[in-house]
Amino acid sequence: MGIPEIDNFDIIEVKFKGGRKEYYRNVDYLQLHTGDPVVVDVSSGHHIGHVSLQGELVRLQMQKRKIRDDDNILRIYRVANQKDMERWGEAQNREIPSLYRCRQIIDELSLKMKMSDIEYQADNSKATFYYSAEERVDFRELIKLLAGEFRIRVEMKQISLRQEAGRLGGIGVCGRELCCSTWLVDFKNVSTSAARYQNLSLNPSKLSGQCGRLKCCLNYELDTYMDAIKDIPNVDRALMTESGMAKLQKTDIFRKLMWFSYNNENDWHTISCERVKEIQDLNEKGIKVFNLQVDKSTDIEDLAAKSTRELELLDKKFATKPIRKKKAKGNRNADSGNRTEEPKLASPQKPQNPPQKIEGSDESRTSQNPQKRRNKNRNKPRNPQSDQPQVPKTENTSQSQNQPKPKRENVENLKPKPTPPQSNAGGEEKPQAKRRFPPRKNQGPNPNSSENE
Repeated sequence: MGIPEIDNFDIIEVKFKGGRKEYYRNVDYLQLHTGDPVVVDVSSGHHIGHVSLQGELVRLQMQKRKIRDDDNILRIYRVANQKDMERWGEAQNREIPSLYRCRQIIDELSLKMKMSDIEYQADNSKATFYYSAEERVDFRELIKLLAGEFRIRVEMKQISLRQEAGRLGGIGVCGRELCCSTWLVDFKNVSTSAARYQNLSLNPSKLSGQCGRLKCCLNYELDTYMDAIKDIPNVDRALMTESGMAKLQKTDIFRKLMWFSYNNENDWHTISCERVKEIQDLNEKGIKVFNLQVDKSTDIEDLAAKSTRELELLDKKFATKPIRKKKAKGNRNADSGNRTEEPKLASPQKPQNPPQKIEGSDESRTSQNPQKRRNKNRNKPRNPQSDQPQVPKTENTSQSQNQPKPKRENVENLKPKPTPPQSNAGGEEKPQAKRRFPPRKNQGPNPNSSENE
């Protein structure tokens, strides 16, 4: 396969002020891009617009708007330069003052017309006045006054209210820019039947747009609704049932559901469109159904039994899952308990000849019952000056004498020493000193002790 050839269509779509679009031929095959300002040929001079579309899409748009590709299509002169843009800007600056002055002249002449917009040509030789009116207006005197006032060629053009909204622009209730000011060119007739087919409330304030007419977007989805309505039965009269006359209240076109109520009650009953057709066929034969859901009263028992079976199946389905989860959790807990107990059984035994410890000392107490010691220390406040029992002297001191003495002198206070009664020079016994406690780590002797004095 070779490279496909590109068919360059030589007609360009150019957009002017107010969304007006015209088609021009690119005779010189200029390299144009979307948005480029170009100078085009018009009936009375030249004008400036922006390129909006080019290529094969232009051919399709021309076929849609039924525009022939003949010699009546004018040409593009060139891409607009700086001088052309400056001259065009001067012409645009005259538009708003001319609009205000034109409205004053209309009020003076008492004409029943509304001047909506003015567009000056880029060469400043012609001005087009766009107006809207409900009736035919004789504006011959107005044209003479405008031509003498502005010294320019005047053209009056009547537009509809939708075209006026498209030229002025705005934001719709959907939050986006108006369709008529962006892409919509052909304005089709919109009727209230389009709102009825779509089950919309016939509220003029909600259905009308900024132009005061029905919204053009009501026709966008009308064909889809028309196709869906084909399967909906036409309910002209109430359905006859033993429970009462059932009247139609609401219809969901896409879900194929219809809501009925007995004798204008507030309770609505939902049935499908197929069921409505069945009831209509039975009513034509003179048969009344029991209610909207079933034909006979015996069918209610079958529906109830069916519903109970479904509920029982659901109960069985969801009742077994929590039991399995609990069992699994219990097994996991048992396994975790066994795992935690295994290290206790396999704990290493103590050596047969442990080092002898001083009876009554803190080390012996902690070795005998370490867990009890820990619990005791948790409840005990951390205060180095708290009361502690006096450690008695042990008989086995041979090993302690053989051990090397610590370098620090403060460690000697850790060993219990007998406190024999001391006598003064007068033969009186000296009272026993207060209990002394070992100092903290990296801390000097107790300044309150008697030896330091």
